[in-house]
Amino acid sequence: MNKSVVFGALTVAGLAAGAAAAGTLDDVKARGKLNCGVSTGLVGFAAPDASGEWKGFDVAVCRAVAAAVLDDPSAVEFVPTTGKTRFTALASGEIDMLARNTTWTFSRDVDLKFEFVGVNYYDGQGFMIPKELGVSSAKELDGATVCIQTGTTTELNLADFFRANNISYEPVPIETNAEAQQQYLAGACDVYTTDASGLAATRATFENPGDHIVLPEIVSKEPLGPLVRHGDNEWGDIVRWTLNALISAEELGVTSTNVAGLGEKANPETPEINRLLGTEGNLGEMLGLDADWAKRAIAVEGNYGEIFEKNIGESTPIGLARGLNGQWKNGGLLYSPPFR
Repeated sequence: MNKSVVFGALTVAGLAAGAAAAGTLDDVKARGKLNCGVSTGLVGFAAPDASGEWKGFDVAVCRAVAAAVLDDPSAVEFVPTTGKTRFTALASGEIDMLARNTTWTFSRDVDLKFEFVGVNYYDGQGFMIPKELGVSSAKELDGATVCIQTGTTTELNLADFFRANNISYEPVPIETNAEAQQQYLAGACDVYTTDASGLAATRATFENPGDHIVLPEIVSKEPLGPLVRHGDNEWGDIVRWTLNALISAEELGVTSTNVAGLGEKANPETPEINRLLGTEGNLGEMLGLDADWAKRAIAVEGNYGEIFEKNIGESTPIGLARGLNGQWKNGGLLYSPPFR
């Protein structure tokens, strides 16, 4: 598919939605519900459980925003989107925000008229293969068939990597992660390529995950994060600072278990926590929210570290280490601007 055609069409959609974008906060409040775009199902990040309740690392961001704005983390309508449909859903106003392991790129930010509010997972594209294939490097994949989701950054990254290494491949286009998993396990493709976190999440659902390996090469930068439409800075600020609240809470030692007590009254020894939790200053008022907005957001599933460990961390089947997603004081890239 011609990317320029897709980008051009979405640019028009984005511009058309721009005028209507202002006032998202009012729309959400009037509706009494946040419409949040998520993936069609990626365990650990966004997927319904056995009872149909959506759970995961990205889902937690949606629920934190709903708690901040509506005082109800369950007041979320989760809208499953594919790599192709996610941007149209956001540009058209079908969803208020997108939290779907989506990479922040120049063209998406500028040409598609979206605003990425931050990064909640620093990732990179990898390759998964059956161990029995006997390959130890992606550079040995000459002639391989590769399952790849359409409408994603992985398409271009894949082409760049194979061209740079003067090797060829045959793409097997798929729409969703579930379809990719099905095709890969059926042997319709030798390789599945997507963000390394997505590969780990997918492999964790296999009956025999040990029969599959993720090759060592990481061939791209994939800063994943929530995004909103251009044209409504106030709404963008709310989603951005809700994410920052979760990140800062971990740095400051504010957790799901102590946030209630810390938010009861100001402590002269912790001015940044006071401002974050609304016992000092008027940051909530600046956002058009009340003083307890961040306190509610953190109380849902805890701070960033708690959300990470619960959904995708090393103690889960997905087994992801913090790595680049560690706090800046621990050598990672997580760094929130100050609450002041």
